[in-house]
Amino acid sequence: MTALVPIGEFSRLTHLSVKTLRYYHDIDLLSPATIDENSGYRRYSTTQVGSAQLIRRLRDLDMPLPEVRTVLAAADPETRNATMRAHLERMEAELTRTQQVVASLRSLLGPIDALAVEYRSVAALSTLAIRAVVARRDVGDWCGAVFPQLYITAEQHGIEITGPGGATYSSEFFEHDSGEVVAFVPVPAGTPVVEGLEALVLPPARLAVAVHAGPFEECDRTYGALGIHVAEHDVAIPDPIREIYLVGPNHTDDATTFRTEVCWPIQHAA
Repeated sequence: MTALVPIGEFSRLTHLSVKTLRYYHDIDLLSPATIDENSGYRRYSTTQVGSAQLIRRLRDLDMPLPEVRTVLAAADPETRNATMRAHLERMEAELTRTQQVVASLRSLLGPIDALAVEYRSVAALSTLAIRAVVARRDVGDWCGAVFPQLYITAEQHGIEITGPGGATYSSEFFEHDSGEVVAFVPVPAGTPVVEGLEALVLPPARLAVAVHAGPFEECDRTYGALGIHVAEHDVAIPDPIREIYLVGPNHTDDATTFRTEVCWPIQHAA
């Protein structure tokens, strides 16, 4: 049998404070079943306990109020479950990111390995490429999308890939958190243009090169160490930095096994 209970009793039934229940009423998230016209006392139906408990759990999971409304208003279980599933997936992604940051912070507590720097003069390099202006926060997803396109398209057209793929990063990418990124795979000179890809020749360059081994989140440590070395021993030029993915974001490699050459452009020796 359904019963009506005052707000204090409903608070005990649901583990939601009276203040919280009043707030949920004010924003029309969970309204009382009845309100006394004279006293203003709120009474809740015992049939509302399940909704209140659901709200409490969703808010404990930091679900935004508009999404909580969507769950409560869902006319069918499929709609409700889809909203909750999407939120859980976002939370799982955030948990993964937090775990990665924690692991990276722990690595800062340990000793820094000596950085091996190699100097390399490279000739012009023929490539097939995809370029775009990319925000720093989106670069991982962007690389994850375009490198499979590069490798698979080359394979479909019978184009030989002559070495590991890579990317160039403009100065604006670092200075403004958004800038041109060019993903490329090396191919023989004279390779015909393929629809959707750009035939790009990377210019010859003098590079200071260091290898980053480990997750992408810790690549800044290699950048920092290599940049310090260049600042103290060479003259940097503002050409795009190149990354060469010895193991990395092609269409098969696991993102946890990155092994990347970071190539810093410098002036040619006198």
